[in-house]
Amino acid sequence: MDGDNKTFSSDFTLIGLFTQSEASGFLFSIICAIFFMAMIANGVMIFLIHIDTHLRTPMYFLLSHLSFIDMMYISTIVPKMLVDYLVGKRNISFIACTAQYFLYMGFVGAEFFLLGLMAYDRYVAICNPLRYPVLMSHRICWMILASSWFGGGLDSFLLTPITMSLPFCSSHNINHFFCEAPTMLRLACGDKAAYEMVMYICCVMMLLIPFSVVIASYARILITVHQMKSAEGKKKAFATCSSHIMVVTLFYGAALYTYMLPQSYHTPIKDKVFSAFYTILTPLLNPLIYSLRNTDVTGAFKRVLARCQ
Repeated sequence: MDGDNKTFSSDFTLIGLFTQSEASGFLFSIICAIFFMAMIANGVMIFLIHIDTHLRTPMYFLLSHLSFIDMMYISTIVPKMLVDYLVGKRNISFIACTAQYFLYMGFVGAEFFLLGLMAYDRYVAICNPLRYPVLMSHRICWMILASSWFGGGLDSFLLTPITMSLPFCSSHNINHFFCEAPTMLRLACGDKAAYEMVMYICCVMMLLIPFSVVIASYARILITVHQMKSAEGKKKAFATCSSHIMVVTLFYGAALYTYMLPQSYHTPIKDKVFSAFYTILTPLLNPLIYSLRNTDVTGAFKRVLARCQ
């Protein structure tokens, strides 16, 4: 391919989600509502965990940081998409696209690792309850957070320079609503084998390793629960794990499709749907799942309301 058909830095055009003029206004309203509801719900979750003494436990400490990550990564994508729709603009500069890619990979990578390590918290709580204060001490909680942020940062620092240094073809139309890795790869020209190998290794590290921790933790939990003689104990164990299982299933399921499935199985429509699910919808579902299915959180909310009256 001629040099005129390649470039290392230029503006891109985001095709976006609002491609059908008849339904674009309705879709804009829904996404706008989801964004503000997600910010409010996660903000309330963080507030409750930090203000209510009943929620000052390792599980809720980690959950407050999960809510913070949700707020951060939805903010790297949705505000620009909404503003672009309002002003009728679809362009994104090379620098802005690089920054969005870097932040998104960091935040999402951190969430992958944090969700995996939160399964370890549930394993300790159910399988080793007497040692829980030692195995999930404040120091261990901070180590879990540091590991999650380190894993997310490593993904960003590895993938961003490789992706954004690839020569992009003459068409700079990104058939997506943000600068996501698989979509950017399809725009690139030349030999992409090295990038694909690095991306595969990062995805294994970012998805399969934490997912393996989840599987191993819940396998041990199921064995322990099965051995319990108390029906009430079994019910309580399943209740304390169900919220985390639902969040992991929703988040990892969509991400596994996006990053682990061969490109031959991808289509632009499917990519947008799955990406919208785990980048826009999941940040709203996470606090709702943890609050609606958790008597501790609903109790804390009622206590706060009682103080305000």
